[in-house]
Amino acid sequence: MIRVLIADDHAVVRQGLRTFLDLQDDVEVVGEAVDGEEAIAAAREHAPDVILLDLVMPVLDGVAALPRLREAAPAARVIVLTSFGADERLFTALRGGATGYLLKDVEPAELVRAIRTAHAGQSPLSPAIAARLVDELAHGGGRGGSVDELTPRELEVLRLIARGRSNKRIALELGVAEKTVKTHVSHVLAKLGLSDRTQAALYAVREGIVGPGS
Repeated sequence: MIRVLIADDHAVVRQGLRTFLDLQDDVEVVGEAVDGEEAIAAAREHAPDVILLDLVMPVLDGVAALPRLREAAPAARVIVLTSFGADERLFTALRGGATGYLLKDVEPAELVRAIRTAHAGQSPLSPAIAARLVDELAHGGGRGGSVDELTPRELEVLRLIARGRSNKRIALELGVAEKTVKTHVSHVLAKLGLSDRTQAALYAVREGIVGPGS
């Protein structure tokens, strides 16, 4: 079962999400929270696999709560679920450790797919959000270096990151230790001047290292 925590200050939203998710055979809603402080406490108590996090909440908003959520439940994957696609907090949230970023008009079936995708170690993004990230990367991301600086192994790791592989999956495909993969990922990000795997994936698409459909 994928254990899910819902953090949103609107009771109707929480109830709607719980009602739909409870219908899924492989998803269990283990807790709810109305603000960032409650979300942190609930994450610590329930150890969820996936946290659905609203950005705009009282007491402590989603962006401010993110680092503490990561500490409270290090293994949890955080999906930001918000109404504001143009919110500048998008980039702050992704840099702060959010795994995915979806708008609240997402179709229910797509939300479930996103939860499963995040649980599998990949990064679900709504099309509108992905477009903003591509634009940001094209106009400012990846200024730290060139793909020519990567070793053949690092380039292969970058390709696999862009295809949504987790470190564990990359390790299995390359026949190396997961710790080795983590080292390669760190080197890739450092050499390209990128801050996270999402930027690395977008960089790979922009540079033609993988196709957009990968």
